[in-house]
Amino acid sequence: MTIVANTVVELNQVTKEYPGGVAALRGVDLRIERGELLAIVGPSGSGKSTLLHIVGTLDRPTAGTVAIAGHDVAALSDRRLSALRARHIGFVFQSFHLVSGVTAQDNVAEGLLYSGLARAERRRRAATALERVGLGDRMHHRPHELSGGQRQRVAIARAVVGEPDLLLADEPTGALDSASGEAVMQLLHDLNADGATIAVITHDGEIAGALPRQVRIRDGRIVEDARTTPEDAQARPEDAETMPLEPAGGEDQCRATD
Repeated sequence: MTIVANTVVELNQVTKEYPGGVAALRGVDLRIERGELLAIVGPSGSGKSTLLHIVGTLDRPTAGTVAIAGHDVAALSDRRLSALRARHIGFVFQSFHLVSGVTAQDNVAEGLLYSGLARAERRRRAATALERVGLGDRMHHRPHELSGGQRQRVAIARAVVGEPDLLLADEPTGALDSASGEAVMQLLHDLNADGATIAVITHDGEIAGALPRQVRIRDGRIVEDARTTPEDAQARPEDAETMPLEPAGGEDQCRATD
């Protein structure tokens, strides 16, 4: 497969099937260029979580080709694929996944655990990442001492501390109140303005509509790939939601085909 310069993700005719003949993805083509900010949006059962797993190299497709930062995933052993994931992809999840007994700084430093850096350097970079997300004064706090929005900021700092080529944010506001959710989305916009490539996986059409690109998925197929200017998003906020909603946290109860 020919990889275009500055293409971070390229999927070509990707299909994912599970035992029993369940097709979670059906011939998906997707390209994400360096510096993009986009939403992958769809209702429960649409295939968006499976697409997250494929793009994040957490799973391999049944058919089709996947390239991440110019690397053909099919050509990599599981060990090399894990190394690719650690170097090129950062993850942010709805439930934070922070280690409860350690400080924010050490939680972020864990994002560099397989980098080969000395512990002191990992902690120094973690402190810088926390400053970047506005938590320089909370780096010695443990997760239970932080609000939900602050914990998600720690998770984002951990995801970006290694400067990955791609940040995948899976329902990043799903466990937050509206004010904290808006602050987290603003942080993602700010990181993107600094050059980060970010894909937000969401069921929320309003969140998707506020991003420059919306990739809509239904029944395992991409049904729309649209781009929105900031003026469009501000002019028609009430029209942003074009997909049905599911309850916050619904992803966790959905099977793998979501």
